[in-house]
Amino acid sequence: MALSATGGPVRGDEAAYGVSDALADAARRLRADVPGARPETVEVDLGDLAAIRAAAAPLAAEETLDLLVNNAGVMSVPERRLTRDGLELTVGTNHLGHFALTAHLMPALERSAAARVVTVGAVAAVWRSGDLADLMSEHGYRPMSAYAKSKRANVVFTRELARRLAPGAMRAVVVHPGSAVTNLQRHTSARRTGRLLVALASRTLMGSPGGAAWPSLYAATHPDVVNGSYLGPAGRDQTAGTPKPARLPAGADDPELGARLWRESERLTGVTFPAPRN
Repeated sequence: MALSATGGPVRGDEAAYGVSDALADAARRLRADVPGARPETVEVDLGDLAAIRAAAAPLAAEETLDLLVNNAGVMSVPERRLTRDGLELTVGTNHLGHFALTAHLMPALERSAAARVVTVGAVAAVWRSGDLADLMSEHGYRPMSAYAKSKRANVVFTRELARRLAPGAMRAVVVHPGSAVTNLQRHTSARRTGRLLVALASRTLMGSPGGAAWPSLYAATHPDVVNGSYLGPAGRDQTAGTPKPARLPAGADDPELGARLWRESERLTGVTFPAPRN
């Protein structure tokens, strides 16, 4: 089962080749590469709590989930915008959407013999501007500060989830992919100069999308990955390289911060996690 999670409606040049087309293409390639594979696809807008609930309900009720990779995201939204539920769009999508999705899918994950929840953060999680005190950016909005907050929240959430999991086989792991040019940067700047800078960075500073997926794949499959791990590329600049344990953002492992973010996430989404099963 593939969940395609987006941050809002498809616009512009994406309309001609939208989420449904991308999902169909991914399913086709999977069937070609893995004989006997039977992929199914579901679209979900992580900026819409009702859509998340509706997409997760049949999976939580009928399926056993072995793996959930929380990988959707938006970045550098020029002005402060809100989700359909009135949440700041970047944190609302990148953290709160994943928080709600994970909560709704926990029954199916708990039925697995060895489930993993892998949440994808970013190097931006270590930035000072990622402080979680003003989670919704109500007292001042800067595009990349909101992104940094959302990525630090990914780390803090995962560490808190790891603490809350009942002892057993389920693992919660957070990764950062290093740097790669993807669709996130494609819409960062509408100006020609901005697009040229992104193109230059892609050739000189950033790794490939395939390489950026390596930490996620490692976290999802390697038998030695432990609950609560934070993994990233081993390269000196953390843009690429083999996965290894990464340095946590300052304070991200503070149980008090984790509990506070958890309570705030429940308040903002209206979603609570089921009690751990012993």
